[in-house]
Amino acid sequence: MKIVVNNLQELEVAAQQILSDFPNDRIFLLYGNMGAGKTTLVSSFCRALGVTDNTSSPTFSIVNEYNSPHGPVYHFDFYRLKHEEEALDMGYEEYFYTDAYCFVEWPEKIPNLLPEESRRITLDVSPADNRRTIVIK
Repeated sequence: MKIVVNNLQELEVAAQQILSDFPNDRIFLLYGNMGAGKTTLVSSFCRALGVTDNTSSPTFSIVNEYNSPHGPVYHFDFYRLKHEEEALDMGYEEYFYTDAYCFVEWPEKIPNLLPEESRRITLDVSPADNRRTIVIK
C-alpha cells in the first residue's frame, strides 16, 4: 500500500486510513530519515485512536504511554539506543506482546527483537516539494 501526502496535515487522513485498512495490527514500525514526519504520523495515529493527551517524541524516555478508548497506546523512540540489550532491559516485550497499539520510531535499532506480525511503514520526503510518500508493508 502506498499513500502520498502533500503536507503534514494530510497525515491525519493517512493515519486514519492505515488504521482502517489494518484493523487487527497493533505494532507499527516507522522507518524514515530524521525529519520525515514519523513523530507527526504517530501523533496522527494517536488522535485517530482517541488519545486526548499531548503527544511528543519519547526520545529521552524511550517510551511514552497514552490513554485511549482502545486501551493504552505506546510510542517508542529507539534512536538513542546503542545496543538491543537496552530494549531488553526496559522490558520491551511487556509492551509488544499485549494487545496494545505500539508505534515504534527507529525500529532498525532493535532488528532482532521485532515481532514478525509487525506492520512496516516507511516515510520518504521529496526534497523538491516536501511531499511524503508512505509505503506500508
